[in-house]
Amino acid sequence: MGMRREARERAVQFLFQCDMNAPDQLDGALDQFWDSQRRAALAQASDGKATWGEQVELPPPTTAEAALRLFADPLIKGTLEHRTEVDAVIQKFAKNWDIGRMATVDRNILRLAIYEMLHRDDIPPVVSINEAVDIAKKFSTDDSGKFVNGILDKVRGELMRPARGPGGKP
Repeated sequence: MGMRREARERAVQFLFQCDMNAPDQLDGALDQFWDSQRRAALAQASDGKATWGEQVELPPPTTAEAALRLFADPLIKGTLEHRTEVDAVIQKFAKNWDIGRMATVDRNILRLAIYEMLHRDDIPPVVSINEAVDIAKKFSTDDSGKFVNGILDKVRGELMRPARGPGGKP
């Protein structure tokens, strides 16, 4: 799996967590999230020799972990910052679906992808759509990929930039 895909998956996980229980302090919650991700990876790498509840001092992040967070954190913060706007877009295109009744994971996958499509000119919209569909297939139901694709394709149709090129480049 590519680094950006993994970063998006982690971003969706954090957004899901925030949707279920909004943190009081975003930066602290992000630090705690990334530490828990590293602890889980270290526990898995130790073949179960360390227990989940065991508090061990974490080594400094690897270059790969730092790169992952460097890509994911702005996606998370941007999605949360523009959540009201993004939710309005979802509601506009999700005919007969109240946003609060959508599966929480689908809702947050849509939020991330729409944020990217509207506010990240460095990411081509088709990349955002493809990544979102693949993440939906991995983390949600069998029908989620089609659901997410349908809404994001409608959003893409109204964008004022090319679908394939970043920053207005086809």
